[in-house]
Amino acid sequence: MNSTTTHTMTRALCAMAIAAAMPGLALAQAAPAKPAAKPAATKPAAKTPAKPKLAPSAQKAVEEMTPIDDDPTVTLTEADLEVAKKIFVGDIPCELGATVKIAPMKREGLFLVSTKGYRFAMHPVESRTGAIRLEDPKRGAMWLQLGNKSMLMSQKLGQRLADECQSPAQVTFAEEMKKKPAVNLLESTPAGPSTTATSKPSGPN
Repeated sequence: MNSTTTHTMTRALCAMAIAAAMPGLALAQAAPAKPAAKPAATKPAAKTPAKPKLAPSAQKAVEEMTPIDDDPTVTLTEADLEVAKKIFVGDIPCELGATVKIAPMKREGLFLVSTKGYRFAMHPVESRTGAIRLEDPKRGAMWLQLGNKSMLMSQKLGQRLADECQSPAQVTFAEEMKKKPAVNLLESTPAGPSTTATSKPSGPN
């Protein structure tokens, strides 16, 4: 086989190889480009579930169980401790259906005074009028105990939180006051028997 024949056969083989590859190239060019993948949809952040609201009775129980601290800077004298012994404790009914609860705290001479929605850590305070007085300066409240009634005042709010509160002893005292009203020294004393009339001496007829 001469070189001319060999060259001719090589060209034929190349032509056949090119012809065989042409359909694949044509399909590759004709095939549409694949669309770009869509970004994955971002899921909304999970919402934190809201805490369920406690019923009023449950809220009251939580408040009553929460400890309340007294003021460590308060120093009580022997006179203060004597006043503390005169404080009426327990549930004290007041006007308009209110109730004030007074309970001794762990520290001697201090009291936990509470009413609807309010709690105070109170200690005796000297009163110039002689009335028994408890105060919570940290929370701005005062309990004033008189012979016939007591009242709870918020100095911070400038109003009474409970009024006309009476323990059994105060109810008894109030009844005694009604039976024996205090004497008004300004009233004039009742006049005594008249001494203006004079008797004529008996003489001879």
